[in-house]
Amino acid sequence: VATLGPGSRSPKEVLALAYAGVDVFRLNFSHGEHSAHKDALDAVRAAEKETGRPLATLGDLQGPKVRVGSLPGGELRLRYQKEYAVVAAETTEAEDTIPVPHAEIVEILEEGDVILVDDGKLMFTVTRAGDSPSVRADVPGKLTDKKGFTVRGKALPVRALTEKDRADLDYALEIGVDLVALSFVQTVEDIEEVKAIIAGRAPLIAKLEKPAAIANLEPIVAAADAVMVARGDLGVEYAPEDVPVIQRRIVRCARALGRPVIVATQMLESMIENAAPTRAEASDVATAIYQGADAVMLSGETAVGRHPATTVSIMSRIIRSTE
Repeated sequence: VATLGPGSRSPKEVLALAYAGVDVFRLNFSHGEHSAHKDALDAVRAAEKETGRPLATLGDLQGPKVRVGSLPGGELRLRYQKEYAVVAAETTEAEDTIPVPHAEIVEILEEGDVILVDDGKLMFTVTRAGDSPSVRADVPGKLTDKKGFTVRGKALPVRALTEKDRADLDYALEIGVDLVALSFVQTVEDIEEVKAIIAGRAPLIAKLEKPAAIANLEPIVAAADAVMVARGDLGVEYAPEDVPVIQRRIVRCARALGRPVIVATQMLESMIENAAPTRAEASDVATAIYQGADAVMLSGETAVGRHPATTVSIMSRIIRSTE
């Protein structure tokens, strides 16, 4: 599976990726206009005719983005171990205060909860819950507007399908994507809601990236048509040493229940810039194959990387050698 983006969605580039070994092209609805995704899908269909083999398209829905609000001056300098107030608001003018425009999430905060911001680059511990919550900065640095955040290990009271996702899903089905991926899955109900909208027009892939999904792993895998090990988001929610264990558990569960499983994120990350992978990355791809994954996925490596076709070619060689 290869993600299409600014560096790879032209007809010429899509054809090169197809010849290099891509079987499924991911259209990431977190970025880009609808028209750009339609052009990319048309390029895949043209490559399908040129190569004479079936090529699939995967419409990947963004899911809810839980973010901090707008800060005075656009940023807040965090000092190590200093405490900051948290308010349920879009913005604030108060000093040493972090606005969070999700009242339902502020309400579930408990003392001792760990909050991760900007993909884990910043970390806070909740020191006081209730009507006037506060957090302690565990990592110094600069917090800027609209950075994504999550509460480690906690189910968030947010549905997987947003209004943007509904519009994107309708469009993806209208232009004829072959597969749909759902982000932020936490319950079987999330999957059932989207499957009801799809109504049999495409298989649904559940992206497993939240602790609630891992806690409900078997019923969620059983309800989905396929699953994805979304290691980037899992790496924010869990400690680094836990992610390989969770990957293996998901792959085993998917195989036991007869569901295809994709291992994704940072597989050949260094090839965003470099023309060759590290030996550790090659071993990572091979490990996914040995575990029984049905597909491995490239994200930034092909969407914005400098060597998309070379990256696909090398990944294909690793897969074939391992098999």
